[in-house]
Amino acid sequence: MKTIPLILMGCGGVGCHLLQHIVSCRSLHSSQGLCLNVLGVSDSKSLVVTEDSSNKGLDDKFLMELCRVKRDGGSLSKLGDLGDCRLFSHPELQERILELASQLGGKTGLVFVDCSASSNTVAVLKQVVDMGCCIVMANKKPLTSTMEDFEKLYAYPRRIRHESTVGAGLPVIASLNRIISSGDPVHRIIGSLSGTLGYVMSEVEDGKPLSQVVRAAKSLGYTEPDPREDLGGMDVARKALILARILGQRINMDTIQIESLYPKEMGPDVMSVEDFMNSGLPLLDKDIQERVEKAASNGNVLRYVCVIEGSSCEVGIQELPKNSPLGRLRGSDNVLEIYTRCYTSQPLVIQGAGAGNDTTAAGVLADIVDIQDLFP
Repeated sequence: MKTIPLILMGCGGVGCHLLQHIVSCRSLHSSQGLCLNVLGVSDSKSLVVTEDSSNKGLDDKFLMELCRVKRDGGSLSKLGDLGDCRLFSHPELQERILELASQLGGKTGLVFVDCSASSNTVAVLKQVVDMGCCIVMANKKPLTSTMEDFEKLYAYPRRIRHESTVGAGLPVIASLNRIISSGDPVHRIIGSLSGTLGYVMSEVEDGKPLSQVVRAAKSLGYTEPDPREDLGGMDVARKALILARILGQRINMDTIQIESLYPKEMGPDVMSVEDFMNSGLPLLDKDIQERVEKAASNGNVLRYVCVIEGSSCEVGIQELPKNSPLGRLRGSDNVLEIYTRCYTSQPLVIQGAGAGNDTTAAGVLADIVDIQDLFP
């Protein structure tokens, strides 16, 4: 039986779904000669870790209780019976994480799984990867930090996996890496990488006002609590930056042209969420509707996409042919078109669910299993 010990950083929606997947897949992985050993789990304030990291991980029943506490809005410090576990808080948290990395990184191996949404994890990740540990990420922020941070993490390409940073569980990064490794030059990438904005743009195409569509998307749980976090395009820009850097572009976020669907005068520092939804959003209806009608008159549709071509990277609304893969996009799916020497007239198209805690966690689990050959 091959054992992969891991530390999970971030046990919110994605992290808890990952723990549930690990527990539910025990028999499947056992039949494959594999065991995933969860040595510790941390949230933003605490770390719970097994006392005996050399022999066993946290008990499955304990992991499920941990998930229940987190789903109820509690923190790890609210856990009751710790059994043979210990709880660490700041500043001991980071010290204990690095201690485990030092003990296991270059020996039996250790995987650090970042399912947080924090930029603070990059300092730890840079240190543990130097200690021989592997890294699996759903968190986009470490890879969209400075170019220096990105190159530090990517200095060990065999020991890093981050499929779920772009397109949730879709095989975007793996497909792109295979193309690059084959020597097939990538000329252009265009994609709808936000399930929220994909839904919004396909709904306004049917003549519905933008304000009505955004309110519906919010009620369906497609948007963040403040929809401007989606409408501003920053999430798409982070995904575009990761793809551009994989292609070799040494760029930072301020290099990317980002089109926001709302003006600065309606930003979070000016308007409350309630004011934006009630009085600001309806003011945007007319402009979007005119753009929809103009595109339709040309036989096209509007999509909010990222476009990476040559040395340029931009994010915003594009007018696209109605019969193209992106033009046919409906609902909250993600679609990516990759144009290369081999895929010139007909691009490689990757499409499917690109959001959701369950889907993202499944992608993270697949990444963990994918690095099993690095473990004794």
